[in-house]
This record gives sequence, structure tokens and C-alpha cells, in this order.
Amino acid sequence: MPLAAGLSWVRRGFRLFGQAPLMWLLAVLVFFLFGIVVSLVPILGSIVVQVLTPVFTAGFMVACRSLETGGDFELEHLLAGFKLRFAKLAVIGLIFVAGCVAILLVFALFAGFSVLGAIMTGQTNPDDLMAILMASAMPILLGLLIMAALFIPLLAAYWFAPMLVVMHDVAPVAAMKSSFGACLRNFLTYLVYGVVMVVLGVIALIPAIVPILGWAVTGIAFVVLYAINTAAAYAAYRDIFTDEAAAPAPPRPPGF
Repeated sequence: MPLAAGLSWVRRGFRLFGQAPLMWLLAVLVFFLFGIVVSLVPILGSIVVQVLTPVFTAGFMVACRSLETGGDFELEHLLAGFKLRFAKLAVIGLIFVAGCVAILLVFALFAGFSVLGAIMTGQTNPDDLMAILMASAMPILLGLLIMAALFIPLLAAYWFAPMLVVMHDVAPVAAMKSSFGACLRNFLTYLVYGVVMVVLGVIALIPAIVPILGWAVTGIAFVVLYAINTAAAYAAYRDIFTDEAAAPAPPRPPGF
């Protein structure tokens, strides 16, 4: 894909968001609220959220497809992944969680398991934690660099996988392989896209310098950015995996 496509994805994400802004905001807030509530359960809650995130992502993709074909964004779309290919979508989430755990273990090997335990449990007082971090600065830095190097390919494999499953019924592992290949082939285009999204994120942070009201504005701005990022991911999927002249028919989950 040409480098300009990265900017085009963001513009099309804005356009899809603009077709139903209130429904986008409501759907994203419902998803966030679900994540917050379930994450209150120690350890297991966070795992459940990660496993189900591809399921919700599939729902957002169905909504994008509906908007693109002249339909509406209905809140029921958010649950489409629970009715359509749920098991395959959940497997993608499980693979992603397993990958994250493996990456954390690699980080622990370099930074030290005691450092990782102190950070994750939060049971060490701030002074002791700072002393641990200072004493292990170089191993932690090396561990963070290796962790980033491993997480980027994992994220690339995850990025398009829910779309390929829900739209084309691709098997989970095959979908992740295709997603990784697509991101690798379009690395520079995604770099442009990432830079644009980072700039928008920095702009969204500016109101936060004003207490209370500014914080609220920044919070809303990041909800909007999440919606735009999701819609832009759909635009990228359409460019890379489908022919605009012969678009896939929007899936219709049972009961919709």
C-alpha cells in the first residue's frame, strides 16, 4: 500500500465515526465499562477481558460494514461476535494472552523475577521499589527493548485477525498469520498511520492541563480516538484484504 494510505485510513475512520457518533460513543463506553467491571476480579478478570476483546472487535467490524453499506450502527452489532464465530474469536484472544504471558516471562528473565513481582503486585513501598528499579536499570532497559521487539509482531498478528474471522470465517491461526504478513508488507504505511494517531493522541492530551473540565474533555477525546482507530482498522482491512468493487456481504448473526 502507498504511504498515503496510512493517512487515508484515519480520514475514513473519521468518516465512519461521523456517520453515527453517538452510537460509536455509546458502544465504546459499554465496552470500556465491561472491561472495567470484569477487571475488578483479580488476574482472571483481566484474562477474560483480553480473551473477549476480539469478540467485541468483531462486533465493531460488523457495525463498520453496516455503516459502509448504508445501514445503521445498532448497539446489537457490538454483540455480533458472541453470536457469530465466537469460539474462533475467543481462540485469538487466548493466543494473544498466551503471547503476552510469554513476553512477560522473557522480560522477567532479563530484568529479574523479583523486579517483575514488585511492579505487578504493588506491595513494595515506593522508596523500596525505586531502589530496586535503580539497581536493575540496565537489565530492565534491555528487558523492555526485547519485550517491545516481541510485542510488535504479536500485535501485528492480532491486528486483522478478528476481521478475517468474522468476515471470512478464517481459522484463528491462519487469520493471525495473514494479519502478520499484511502488517509486515505494509510496515511503512502503518508507520505513517501510527505517527498520525500519536499526534492526535498528543493533541487530545492538551485539555488535561485544565483540572476537572479539561480531564473530562481529554477522556471524551480518547473515547473518540478509540472509535476512530477501530474504524480506521476496518478501512485498512478493506484496502488490504478485499476488493472495493466486490466487497464481502455483511455477516448477519443469528437473531439479528
